Amino acid sequence: MKKITILFFTFLFISCGVKQTQSLLSNGDYDGAINRALDGLRTNKNSKGNQEYVYLLEEAFAKAKERDLNNLKLLIKENNPSNLERIYNLYTQLHSRQERVKAILPLKLINENRNAYFPFDDYSDSIIASKNDLSVYLYANAKKLMTSRNKLDARDAFDDLAYLDQLNPNYKDVRTLMDEAKFKGTDFVFVSTKNDTQMIIPARLQEDLLDFSTFGINDKWTVYHNKKQKDIYYDYGLVVTFRTIVVSPEQVREKQFVKEKQVKDGTKVLLDANGNPVKDQNGNNVMVDNMKTVTASIYEFTQNKVCQVTAKVEFLDNRSSQLIDTYPLSSEFVFNYVYATFNGDKRACEQDYFQFFDRRAVPFPTNEQMVYDSGEDLKAKLKAIITGNKFRR
Repeated sequence: MKKITILFFTFLFISCGVKQTQSLLSNGDYDGAINRALDGLRTNKNSKGNQEYVYLLEEAFAKAKERDLNNLKLLIKENNPSNLERIYNLYTQLHSRQERVKAILPLKLINENRNAYFPFDDYSDSIIASKNDLSVYLYANAKKLMTSRNKLDARDAFDDLAYLDQLNPNYKDVRTLMDEAKFKGTDFVFVSTKNDTQMIIPARLQEDLLDFSTFGINDKWTVYHNKKQKDIYYDYGLVVTFRTIVVSPEQVREKQFVKEKQVKDGTKVLLDANGNPVKDQNGNNVMVDNMKTVTASIYEFTQNKVCQVTAKVEFLDNRSSQLIDTYPLSSEFVFNYVYATFNGDKRACEQDYFQFFDRRAVPFPTNEQMVYDSGEDLKAKLKAIITGNKFRR
């Protein structure tokens, strides 16, 4: 019974695979049909149950080859340099398709007593020739694009050169040109801060805020500097303007409260309703926890100081001297420290409250330290603004 079940599911799996291959073939997805047929034949290519895959593979291969050759004929006849990449890709596609099919040959067609027929051709010369033609075109086109003052043209040139370097490594001076195209296509952004508050902003906060080495915000075509570099024109400016810095007075809030709790205080003999000891099955007195009510008067002190910083972030286009956009930036840092004393039995408190009894008052942080401590939050929010909004629309 188990063998019959396995055979049934195997037949069902093959049947579904064949139908999927037929569907791909009828929809013109010849390479999809080839891949599906090859997958079906990979387990047992000589099985009678897999014969349908062989017929479908033979048909899909012939149709795919015919379509590619017809497309090549048309593209070559057009004699348009922009077709060179497609021509090269079609030749490599014809070659790789043959290699995939070769790996599984020979394939028998049992009912016809013959091997499946796959007409193979040598495309090596055509691949080399089309790759060389494409390389010449990509190189010339990139050089032409790099004469433009438009950064987007330089980026297109870089992409062409990168593809050329992958296609034909060490071709002429491609890597040198890539560096040049990368520089020409990059937007450089100068970032600075401005203080519109009535307070002195800690120098180390400004330094940390503009330390872009820890931001990780440079992308492929945008580089941020906080110090101007020689021979670089800054396309854009990013200005962080501090608008208000408010530091609250140092506050100590005192709170007194009483805690009460039942705690275990040894054991005692269990008594029945008549006041007599309760015995166990061995005649011994039954012992129970002796619960005791304890109280503690708690004196809790909370040291509190708050710093609020608000700023705005401006994106500027230096070429047109126009404001691109403005984004609000704000942060709050709260210093909150709790300590406590008690009279009575501290067991009346919860265990996690005991930590406050081991503390004493601490010095309040200075205003400068409070402002500086708000910096990590400001930095994270500034990074979110920069990464979420682009200068070039």
